[in-house]
Amino acid sequence: MSFKKDEMLIMPAVDIKDGKCVQLVQGEPGSEMVKIDNPEKVAKHWEDLGAKNIHVIDLSGTIDGQTSFDVIKKILKEVSVPIQLGGGIRNMDYARQLLNLDIERLIIGTMGIQHPETITELSEEYGSDRIMISLDSKDNKVVIKGWQEKIDKSPSELSQEFKDHGAGSILFTNVDVEGLLGGFYTEPVENLKKSVDLPIVYSGGITTTDDLEKLNRSGVEGVVIGSALYTDKINLTEALKYQKRI
Repeated sequence: MSFKKDEMLIMPAVDIKDGKCVQLVQGEPGSEMVKIDNPEKVAKHWEDLGAKNIHVIDLSGTIDGQTSFDVIKKILKEVSVPIQLGGGIRNMDYARQLLNLDIERLIIGTMGIQHPETITELSEEYGSDRIMISLDSKDNKVVIKGWQEKIDKSPSELSQEFKDHGAGSILFTNVDVEGLLGGFYTEPVENLKKSVDLPIVYSGGITTTDDLEKLNRSGVEGVVIGSALYTDKINLTEALKYQKRI
C-alpha cells in the first residue's frame, strides 16, 4: 500500500525477539514490558481489528544477529495486509532474500547509513517505493547498530542525501522517547518533514490519541504504535479514526 497525501497510516508494531512478540523500553534487551507467543497470531489480531499495514521489526536480528526468518515467513503467511519489515539486515544477500518475499517495504538502517550505495542498488533493483531508510535519533543525532553508536549528523541533515540515493520513504524513530509511554516531541518530526519531500513514518513515545492528532497535523504519512497498544493506553479502533488527514 503506497502512501497517500490524505492519509496517515496507523501501523501496529510487531517486534520479534526469541520467537516472541515483545515490546522493549528504549530498545534495551531484558526490558521487555510485553512478551507474547506466536507473533504471527498477534499480527493477525491487528489485521482483524482493521489495521491496513503491519510494522515488523526483527529485534533478534538487530540485537543478537540471529535473524527470525522463519517467524517472518509465518507472519507473511498469516496476514493479507501489507508488511513493512526491518531489523538485522546486515548484508545485501539477506536484503534480497527478504525483498523476494511478499513484503511491501524493507526498512534498512545501519547497513544503508554506513554503505549508502546499498540503498541505491536495492532501489534500482526493486523500486524505491520498497526501500525505506531508518533514521533513528538520539539527542538529535542519528544512531546505528541497535542504537548503540551515534554519528555526527541529524536526521534532517541525512534525509535529502538518502532521497538522492534512492530511498522511497523514511522511518523516523525518536529514541529519546521510545518505549517510555510519555508522549513525543513535535519539533524533531516537523524539522524532518521540512527537510525532505519523502513520505515519513514516525515511531516513538506515542501514548494517547492526542499524540496521533498532533502527528496527523504534522503531515507525516504513517505512525507506528507499539507499547501503547499492548498496554491498552490506545485502542486500535479509536486510533484508526486518525488515519484520515485532519
